[in-house]
Amino acid sequence: MKLLKAFKTEINPTNEQIIKINKTIGTCRFIYNFYLSHNKEVYEKEKNFISGYDFSKWLNNEFIPNNPEYMWIKEVSSKAVKQSIMNAEKAFKRFFKGLSKFPRFKKKRNQDVKCYFPKNNKTDWEVERHKIKIPTLGYIKLKEKGYIPNLVKSGTIEFKAGRYYVSVICEVPDIEIQKNNSNDGLGIDLGIKDFAILSKGKPYKNINKTKKVKKLEKKLKRQQKRLSRKYESLKQRKKKGVATRQNIQKQIVKVQKLHQRLTNTRTDYINKTVNEIVKTKPSYITIEDLNVSGMMKNRHLSRAIAGQKFYEFKTKLQNKCNINSIELRIVDRFYPSSKMCSQCGQIKKDLKLSDRVYKCECGFSIDRDLNAAINLENAKIYKIA
Repeated sequence: MKLLKAFKTEINPTNEQIIKINKTIGTCRFIYNFYLSHNKEVYEKEKNFISGYDFSKWLNNEFIPNNPEYMWIKEVSSKAVKQSIMNAEKAFKRFFKGLSKFPRFKKKRNQDVKCYFPKNNKTDWEVERHKIKIPTLGYIKLKEKGYIPNLVKSGTIEFKAGRYYVSVICEVPDIEIQKNNSNDGLGIDLGIKDFAILSKGKPYKNINKTKKVKKLEKKLKRQQKRLSRKYESLKQRKKKGVATRQNIQKQIVKVQKLHQRLTNTRTDYINKTVNEIVKTKPSYITIEDLNVSGMMKNRHLSRAIAGQKFYEFKTKLQNKCNINSIELRIVDRFYPSSKMCSQCGQIKKDLKLSDRVYKCECGFSIDRDLNAAINLENAKIYKIA
């Protein structure tokens, strides 16, 4: 049996390939925005929603032939253009189902557009030790050698903070892992003071308080101030009749690179934490279903919560648990893990957020987060992820 697994690595394209990639990404962004605006106009007039398939037919058979100035759309991969239309259609469907807000237009500065390339022929997506063959682009050098397996199904290319990355979905053999027969489980309480604390007593430091993150945030603050000053200077020059964007674009790239480094640092911390937890080989792991969106509404805690990346931790932990045959249990968000005494089971209703030590009437005293982690480990009502 074979499984599908995702791989991502940095690539080193030539100048000609960079031009093609940038052109494809720019076209995909235009098509995505064009589909949103066109659908919005049609819906306001006819109260009808155009599917991605119908829009693609209209674009190729009517719009481009009648507007030859848009023939540049045909210069890039047709599969990449179709995928951007399908992505926009998916965003609209999620909105109509109430799963997300109204789709936003893609901005060049945000760099959130990827160009998609499926595998149509045997010659598409060939992988060698130091290079990868991508449809319409040819062979591109890889920064990491021997990382991607050869059985590639499809992939995307993205541009972030001056660097190009390729993400591919590959077929890999399913490795059967022998289940751990130990009955020892593990409860994990996620928080703000500490990123996570295990029911065995081991705490993991708050991501925002690590030396690397502190240093990068300080540096980012300085660079953002410099960018702000450059914009103020531009406004003054416009008043004098001299409009120029001298060095602003360079400063934007510097800020983007620091944002990317911060993201990578936080992701690396989460990866190491998840790997360390899974290596203990518990029979099950129990976590709480946190209401992160609700917690983010607290303006005093929103920044700290966003930096902790709880959703990414849960996703990566779930993936690792599936690979290692560990049962991941999710406890309801209203489960009183913090207010319940792990010794006698009594619930302390008047517990405040400022109370860092849990003191029960039975005389039991313990750290608040450790008490919650033990209660999660012993939880009897849960659902399996």
